[in-house]
Amino acid sequence: MTRFSPSDVTILLLDSDSGMRAALHDAFQSAGYLVVTAADLGEAVDRVSEMRPDLLITRPYINSMSGRIAADYLRGRHPGLPVLIVAGVMDDDRLNVQNAIEEFYTFPKPFSRDELLTNVRNVLQTIRSKT
Repeated sequence: MTRFSPSDVTILLLDSDSGMRAALHDAFQSAGYLVVTAADLGEAVDRVSEMRPDLLITRPYINSMSGRIAADYLRGRHPGLPVLIVAGVMDDDRLNVQNAIEEFYTFPKPFSRDELLTNVRNVLQTIRSKT
């Protein structure tokens, strides 16, 4: 298993809900991750042009846009960008399809802060073990 330090990881958090974005930012930052936030796709494009995130975390919908479409667009600009979609209700078919896409992960809500941080650490360990 590849070990890493959260301080070596940059997370791009794309979430249109300011309250959720702030809560997730605080959770990741307190765990030692470098967190860059974006409220919409345009802002996310600006962020990825400035840096190369190690992981994109988003939700199924960003404003009126699908989070999956936003993730695909960002991955088009940065191939191989790992994505974690944090979703409320997702049926098994959607989970299976999304999990079949390389470096595309899903995590269902509701969750505790500790569950989220553990899941993100597991995703990052999976990604790092492939390199």
